[in-house]
Amino acid sequence: MTSVDTTAAVLVSLEVATWTVVLSTPPAMALGWLLARRSFWGKGLLSAVLMVPMVLPPVVVGLLLLELVGRNTVLGGAFAAVGLPLSFSGAGAVLAAVVVSFPMYVLVARSAFESVEPGLEDVAASLGDGPWRVFTRVTLPLAAPGIAAGAVLTFARALGEFGATIVLAGSQEGETRTIALAVYALLDHPDGEPAIWPLVAMSAALSTVALIGFELLNRRARRWRER
Repeated sequence: MTSVDTTAAVLVSLEVATWTVVLSTPPAMALGWLLARRSFWGKGLLSAVLMVPMVLPPVVVGLLLLELVGRNTVLGGAFAAVGLPLSFSGAGAVLAAVVVSFPMYVLVARSAFESVEPGLEDVAASLGDGPWRVFTRVTLPLAAPGIAAGAVLTFARALGEFGATIVLAGSQEGETRTIALAVYALLDHPDGEPAIWPLVAMSAALSTVALIGFELLNRRARRWRER
């Protein structure tokens, strides 16, 4: 495998991880707020269902997604018909990463919203602010450091995704072959070991930077709560 292949794997990983965060953030924030701030019938069930992808083996998640959005399924065929196939494609790699990392994002977002003192929201409401204004001016700014930490953690999880991705999206060079899949492909080649270590080093470096960012944002969130 050449340096060009290594570069392609890194770029695919970064693209998949970035899209995972972009697509996951709005629903993770919405569900995190809902679970933190509202009581409703089925709340426990919803919370449990959202966590299922976290406890299932990633390969099983990939198989379930393939049964749901494979090209021979109704849903997968509909997306393929409009030029957005969700299996064995870049979109499939993103979908796999989103599903596997989403529960973690929801957990962190929920914790971030739960850390906001409800009394502050009540004060803003008593001063005449409507629900949306209270959310945008009080709740969201206070929860933002925690949500940002969740985004960083989701990015790191997406970088390391392997099982669901290889089942749903395959390992197509330059499209779905992430760093993890590139390392796996190189293991089949007798002379692949020299090319493996740069990928391992890059993966470790990216994950370390992401986790350091997560810890820094977590500390900032704690300082906000302690004010």
